[in-house]
Amino acid sequence: MSEQGIEFIRLQFTDIFGIMKSTSIMVDELDKAFEGKLMFDGSSIDGFAQVEESDQCIVPDPATFEVMPWRPSEEGVARMICDVYTPEGRPFEGCPRYILKKALKEAETLGVALNIGPEGEFFLFHTDEKGHPTFDIHDTAGYFDLAPVDMGEDARRNIILTLKKMGFKIEASHHEVAPGQHEIDFKYDEALVTADNWVTFRDVVKNVAKQFELYATFMPKPFAHENGNAMHCNQSLFSGENNLFYDPEKDNGLSDTTLYYIGGLLEHARGMAAITNPIVNSYKRLKPGHEAPTHIAWSTSSRSTLIRIPAARGNTTRVELRNPDPTANPYLVFAVMLRAGLEGIKNKTMPPAPINGNSHDAGQEGRKFPRDLQEAVEEMRKDTLIRETLGDHVFFSYIDAKQKEWDEYAAVVHDWEIRNYLGRF
Repeated sequence: MSEQGIEFIRLQFTDIFGIMKSTSIMVDELDKAFEGKLMFDGSSIDGFAQVEESDQCIVPDPATFEVMPWRPSEEGVARMICDVYTPEGRPFEGCPRYILKKALKEAETLGVALNIGPEGEFFLFHTDEKGHPTFDIHDTAGYFDLAPVDMGEDARRNIILTLKKMGFKIEASHHEVAPGQHEIDFKYDEALVTADNWVTFRDVVKNVAKQFELYATFMPKPFAHENGNAMHCNQSLFSGENNLFYDPEKDNGLSDTTLYYIGGLLEHARGMAAITNPIVNSYKRLKPGHEAPTHIAWSTSSRSTLIRIPAARGNTTRVELRNPDPTANPYLVFAVMLRAGLEGIKNKTMPPAPINGNSHDAGQEGRKFPRDLQEAVEEMRKDTLIRETLGDHVFFSYIDAKQKEWDEYAAVVHDWEIRNYLGRF
């Protein structure tokens, strides 16, 4: 920090819904932070603590130190991602990062590590004179279009350059299918690093977009008749340097471990839904015709299934879970995915036969993904693995919050109802 002229440090963490929180300290307060002496009011963070047990502390992880390139270079600003602890020095059970660490520890005891590569999609909207987002999309370009039709090319380039300065390895970027929609993919990494990178990615996208007088949103479905934003999770299990999902002796190159892992994901897909697709709007993305899954199935080719196996083999063999969206908390998503997959391996859960046509046509009754947040919450209540993974504190706090969110939505009279019913009855 001294070498780079850093004066301010942002200490970041997320609440249970994946919303980033931050406090700034000066460099001379850093020792105090590492010693766990920076206290905050946990009762003011959604889902964290009750008023009577509100004292908590944040401890930065030095491995996450990065300079924030969009801040001034003189008296510069850096960030570190933190774990949350109790005043007694115990990991706080409501800390999403801790929940993922616990799941990864279980995998480690089995001699495996989870690697994840998410695909990051977002929309760019114009802002008003006060910098507030408007519902005025930035361009009308389509899939793989170029400038000048792709009007977000400069903003996307600056986002990528900023991410590279923060240590990201960018694999690809392009304009997506819907107007104003963009995708940036960064290289896979160990699950905890990837979760940290994902919350950083969202932060960078929003801050750089603001420099262009734009607003970036990760909302899953802004437009009813266009593709929505996803967070496809490409994942693989490694033992040392070996990808456990690859078996050259099999006709399709997929090991039995892969099939069991897929079986676990499919078995708990409905129970995970409120975590992977956490808001009311999430379920408006998951409908036929827009490259989003609606049925709990897998395929080695079709993009309409919940799980797709990309063509690459060898050490790049991976399972792509296509239903998560970018409003989800990555720490919780990765934790429940991993636990579901490991349970599938433990129980040797074989998935049904793959569907290589259109799953919207071939899906069987009873194997549909939840249609709305209410159904997802009910499925989450019934899934003991999800409760065990999250712990009772987060499990019940999360369900209470999502039930309230659905109840508030259900009580609102929407424009569609006025248009269709007011003049008819």
